[in-house]
Amino acid sequence: MSHRDIVRAWKDPAYRASLSPEARAHMLPHPSGMPEITDNELREAAGATNNLTTAWFCTLYTYIQHRCCPN
Repeated sequence: MSHRDIVRAWKDPAYRASLSPEARAHMLPHPSGMPEITDNELREAAGATNNLTTAWFCTLYTYIQHRCCPN
């Protein structure tokens, strides 16, 4: 596997999924390593803690459910 293919596999999940198990086994690990972030840290980084709305019931629902108001 060429370096170009390895970098493409790192960047493109669809391409990586299309590789054979043998090709994936021979791939070098990504230089930045595996991400080590918890679900709560990811929610906070995505702004899930900023529940901005003017309707008090939506604010309460969003706070309790950690998502937007139901449809």
